[in-house]
Amino acid sequence: MSKARVTLADVARRAGVHPTTVSVALRDSPRIPEKTRVRLKLIAEEMGYVPDPGARALAGYRGNTNAPRSVIPIGYITNWHTRWGWKEVTAHPDFFEGASQRAAELGLSIEHFWLREPGLTHGRLSQILDSRGITGIIIASHVREIDEELQFAWERFSAVKIDYFPHFPELAMVTSDQMNAVRIAVQRALAAGYRRIGFVMDDGYDITVDRLWSAGFVWEQQAIHPADRIPAYMIPGNAPLNEWIREHRPDVIIGKAEWVLPTLNGMGLAVPRDMSFIDVFLEDATGELAGVRQNHCSVGAAAVDILSGLIRHNSRGIPEIPIRTLIEGTWVDGRSLPGRHAVSRTR
Repeated sequence: MSKARVTLADVARRAGVHPTTVSVALRDSPRIPEKTRVRLKLIAEEMGYVPDPGARALAGYRGNTNAPRSVIPIGYITNWHTRWGWKEVTAHPDFFEGASQRAAELGLSIEHFWLREPGLTHGRLSQILDSRGITGIIIASHVREIDEELQFAWERFSAVKIDYFPHFPELAMVTSDQMNAVRIAVQRALAAGYRRIGFVMDDGYDITVDRLWSAGFVWEQQAIHPADRIPAYMIPGNAPLNEWIREHRPDVIIGKAEWVLPTLNGMGLAVPRDMSFIDVFLEDATGELAGVRQNHCSVGAAAVDILSGLIRHNSRGIPEIPIRTLIEGTWVDGRSLPGRHAVSRTR
């Protein structure tokens, strides 16, 4: 005769607790004291308890259909120079907006924590998160010069980071595909008939993404005749941008509008009459500028999706093999990049 399956009720009877207490303890919930969790796990192991996949599926179904459900908090941890300084720069406000919207859709709530709060240490923040029942965290808006390694009690948390910093520990990560954004821009310029293609990038931005901006440009330059290849201009350059433009005479410049267009205006050059332009941080919605929209809100949403999965599977700690998710940019046509034949007569 086959041996009867050991149930949660059997374990609870042996331990002298309610079956719900056993269920929550075996999921390693911080709601149950650690000493009790350890004791119940040992009893379950001694009795040969194995979760019933059918019962688990039914519980998941009921959890999805019964309402209302309690809102699960997740921590959104920033490490900027000031508490809200990250809201004043490109991309980071959109990361947060995308994460907040997706969290609301999934029944999660986002709580912001600033890691540079006076007197706040990594260990102290770990305790605060734990005391509030927060087991899932998103590391975002982390200035690269601050805290190369975060020393949290990682065994307590499921974690995802947005962008490349901090480098340590190596967590699941989601970010925009910066290399591909530049590659798309160069490919579109070539397809439009341009050959002398310039690239302007802030050196700090490039470092922040592990040099993937400049790597994408160098990659696509291999499709350009060596005589037409122009070295990238990294801000701050050794010489002013206007001197670089006069020296290399690009037909089109790829970069960020606020870095390039004021200089062109100061030189008396009009876009696209005198020079074409592609914005790889495109926010313009008027149709004036061509470029790549990086879909930053989708980055934040993807971070929540990944974190939700980790929480659901009770996957905590530093992963043995961290995953990396890249969000593709979207090309947008604009009047700043006409076909080369359309501007050749004017120029």
